[in-house]
Amino acid sequence: MRKVLSLLLLAAVSCSSVEDYAAYVDPHIGTGGHGHVFMGANVPFGMVQLGPTSIPQSWDWCSGYHEGDSTVIGFSHTHLSGTGIGDLFDITVMPVVGDVKYARGREEEPGSGLWSYGAHSREKAEPGYYSIPLLRYGITAELTATARVGFHRYTFPASKESAIVFDLENGGCWDEVTDAGMQVLDSVTVRGWRHSTGWAKTQKQYFYAVFSKPFRQDKNTPAPYGRFCFSTAEGEQVLLKVGLSPVSMEGARKALQTELPGWNFDATRREARAAWNRELGKIDISTSDPVQKKIFYTALYHTMIAPSLFCDTDAPEEEYTTYSLWDTYRAAMPLATLIHPDKMDAVTRNFYRIYTRQGDLPVWHLVGNETDCMIGNPGLIVFADNIVKGFTGNLDKAELLEAMTATACRPDRGQDLRMQYGFIPSNLYNWSVATDLEYAIADAALAEAASALGADSLARQFRSRSHSWRHYWDPETRFLRGRKTDGSFTVPFSPYLSDHEESDYVEGTPWQYLWLVPQDLDGLISAFGSREALLAKLDSLFTVPSSVEGDNVSADITGLIGQYAHGNEPGHHTIYLYSMLGERDKAAARIRQVCREMYTDGPDGLAGNEDVGQMSAWYVLSSLGFYQTEPAKPRFWFGVPAFRKADVHIGDKTFTIQAKGLREDSSIREVRLNGEPYLLPYVTYDDIVCGGLLEFVMR
Repeated sequence: MRKVLSLLLLAAVSCSSVEDYAAYVDPHIGTGGHGHVFMGANVPFGMVQLGPTSIPQSWDWCSGYHEGDSTVIGFSHTHLSGTGIGDLFDITVMPVVGDVKYARGREEEPGSGLWSYGAHSREKAEPGYYSIPLLRYGITAELTATARVGFHRYTFPASKESAIVFDLENGGCWDEVTDAGMQVLDSVTVRGWRHSTGWAKTQKQYFYAVFSKPFRQDKNTPAPYGRFCFSTAEGEQVLLKVGLSPVSMEGARKALQTELPGWNFDATRREARAAWNRELGKIDISTSDPVQKKIFYTALYHTMIAPSLFCDTDAPEEEYTTYSLWDTYRAAMPLATLIHPDKMDAVTRNFYRIYTRQGDLPVWHLVGNETDCMIGNPGLIVFADNIVKGFTGNLDKAELLEAMTATACRPDRGQDLRMQYGFIPSNLYNWSVATDLEYAIADAALAEAASALGADSLARQFRSRSHSWRHYWDPETRFLRGRKTDGSFTVPFSPYLSDHEESDYVEGTPWQYLWLVPQDLDGLISAFGSREALLAKLDSLFTVPSSVEGDNVSADITGLIGQYAHGNEPGHHTIYLYSMLGERDKAAARIRQVCREMYTDGPDGLAGNEDVGQMSAWYVLSSLGFYQTEPAKPRFWFGVPAFRKADVHIGDKTFTIQAKGLREDSSIREVRLNGEPYLLPYVTYDDIVCGGLLEFVMR
């Protein structure tokens, strides 16, 4: 059925000469296992993520949806995608027939709330559109969206008791409403607000909703619910448009008026699909394998759900939120500098505005809140990477340097200890090793940006500070271990040990954190005594037992090959250390293994949380044949291409990648750039964005 639907929509694309890349996307990939991906209707980087929210509020429902569950409490206008914490789920709408209980309900108690089972066998999902029959009510729900407006179409049975219920109480997971209300303006118009707290402590969402059919308000409905009633004929469709604003109900009205003044649901659906095709078409791959096309374009789709808009239509410049930077600084944001160069200056300015408001660059920014989730200074890394690539946001040198140095020297989150001792002592701070290693990477990124800005003295200062990881080197065990203020190491010690809450490492083992020094590979070689000794240790990473010890093992340690854990971000650069060490064939073999085993076309098609596009961005870049291993160093180390040809459209330029003689087990023999031998083991950012032809000659 999905194949037939895709073929029909292919013919419906407004510009028939443009390939329907959206037809290759399967939003079900990553909805199983621990993928936590969003399911529903949205447009690239939109404020609205309109989709079903289920009853469970546990970890695998962080996005509100899991393929193993078919309960639906309603269709919420905001969702996260791939996170390890659940939040949002604002302005939930549920079509109903007859009497209901105004509560979330429990699956063990039919009729205990608004909820219904959804018929997954008849569910339809594609970029910009979602539909599912609600079995309890005999209603078919269809959803599409613009950037700030959710568009609903509900097909009702014949009934005098049909209604659409607004649920402003129930979010998901960690979310809890603090204030909510609705105002009925006339027989087709409702506006209101929902304020809540959760992962993001202060959340404010405003809405403005218009119905296609006059309603009767049920004034006996308990707050913060609203029931709007109709009589419907068999098969009658009732449409609803809901505009959002983080600022005001008037802002929500303007969003609706500006983005969706009419009532043509099918045209809006086509426009949403066209928006996705414009973005997905920025990379055009050539392969005869339809499964690989599905995996690739679904991955690319996942990279463009966030960052999400966080401003009204009349804002002077687009503002974004949902910055999962501890994850995305590694691949998703570098990928964005290639395929979304038009957005990156605005991102730099967005980060700078966040800095002026909170005193440091963002860490994990969500709906205007700094959650401080995860460790290090990941926003500084992205900011610095933008600078070295020329995306300075038209800010002056002093502003750029101030934002970075103030962030790197802010005396909180362990940085005060690091500045006092030169490293973070394990007896004074939890997650000491992992936190210090992340700060060291950010220091190296700052040094690169300072060099690009001509601040050489500052660059030297922070390049030296980026070597702080060396304090943790234990020559006896040949691992990085927590170190106390008296110089002794944390005991007991096992390289296989994980403690999710109390450890020197975050969501990982010493095996995995040994490699988190991409900015100082020479230092790691020196610690091991030779390149050969380091290579032998790297080889063993993939062959030692995959068992993890401990009573509170982190659930994020997934996708194991030996102790290499692809399911969590700190290891994403590790395979490319082979390329940096001159062993590109070994890198190719492991990259191919990960692409084959950790990315599939099933619901459980990801090795871990999608993490707001990072897991998929690794696949996108790696399948092109390269990866930016060192943050803020604008070079992409070669691995192995997955496709015989790929065109990367960068603004008005095209960078073509060809793999001659590509086979399932091949590796790169030689490289040519624009017909000339290319001897570097990486391709520079400048060479990519200038356009041209990169040829991999395979063996």
